[in-house]
Amino acid sequence: MNRMYLDHAATSPMHPAVIDKMMSVMQKDFGNPSSIHAYGREARHILDQSRTVIADSIGAAQNEIIFTSGGTEADNMALIGTAEAYSSRGKHIITTEIEHHAVLHAAHYLEKRGFEVTYLSVDAEGRISAEDVKAALREDTILVSVMYGNNEVGSVQPIAEIGEIVKGHQAYFHTDAVQAYGLVQIDVKELNVDLLSVSAHKINGPKGIGFLYMRDGLKLQSRSIGGEQERKRRAGTESVPAIAGFAEAVKMMEADRSKKVKQYGEFKDAMLDVFNRSGLQYEVNGASGQTLPHVLNVSFPGTNVESMLVNMDLAGIAVSSGSACTAGSIEPSHVLVAMFGKGSERTKNSIRFSFGLNNTLEEVTEAAEKTATIVSRLVD
Repeated sequence: MNRMYLDHAATSPMHPAVIDKMMSVMQKDFGNPSSIHAYGREARHILDQSRTVIADSIGAAQNEIIFTSGGTEADNMALIGTAEAYSSRGKHIITTEIEHHAVLHAAHYLEKRGFEVTYLSVDAEGRISAEDVKAALREDTILVSVMYGNNEVGSVQPIAEIGEIVKGHQAYFHTDAVQAYGLVQIDVKELNVDLLSVSAHKINGPKGIGFLYMRDGLKLQSRSIGGEQERKRRAGTESVPAIAGFAEAVKMMEADRSKKVKQYGEFKDAMLDVFNRSGLQYEVNGASGQTLPHVLNVSFPGTNVESMLVNMDLAGIAVSSGSACTAGSIEPSHVLVAMFGKGSERTKNSIRFSFGLNNTLEEVTEAAEKTATIVSRLVD
């Protein structure tokens, strides 16, 4: 049976060039980048080169990049670190109902510590209004956190508009760009973004490495105590091989962006064409225009998530529901609940397809045909 991986929004396979780069660094450049001898200087050189590549990819300065263990830590640093650093100015934070749990749970953590959080609702396409952000701003607001592109339905938020609104306020603006980075051209200065989170494993880089962009001049309460790495903002010896692999993935990402966006659009069209020709009843969840190119979230009336995932896996198709599975039960996606309401059937019958490295048009078409067969069988 030919297995097909269509869950790249969850994680992506490492590119062979990234693996080669990491293996080379692990074998030759094992020094601690904080050491002053030749081994340390060689490792520091790789670290500096990688930081420059990554900073350039978002129009940032080298000293504005903080390496982290991934998107979750970057989100935690952005919310908790900024809130604690500027709590004397106010204790109000604005975010949305559809954020990744790394942001939502950090917000809940801050609420328990005396901060007030406003959670903006979204429309049926999973988008917020920039005007809603403007209306929610208060004198004591210190942080606005809105994800760039949603990991479950792909909806892209009006980041530039929000940045323009927040620019004239004391609040700082953070965006979780984990899903958007690599497929959307990002310039933090043009967007007026103060903080931005990214994870390498979404762009065919290694797991366990990411970064937080923090605009020069901002303060951050460090979340780790120890040495003076990352300009005293994150203690701990940097993972030079992972960072080098991350930079290698960024180089390829920059070179292939336009081609990937076009290819993933073709994949979406091909999949929906199969569904249409099969006479399936379905609904696409997410914004019709403003959406990430690699994410396709589809509701299949008459099915349920659990049986769909089991049958898809048996057919060799790796997809996701966007929901958390615990103790044998699947909880409704908080994103779909925010979009359609808790009682909507879409929260119980939606599947996320997400495309990436090594997928082909033929493979996606085959996966769509198998999906149509499974859906038809389940609704009979």
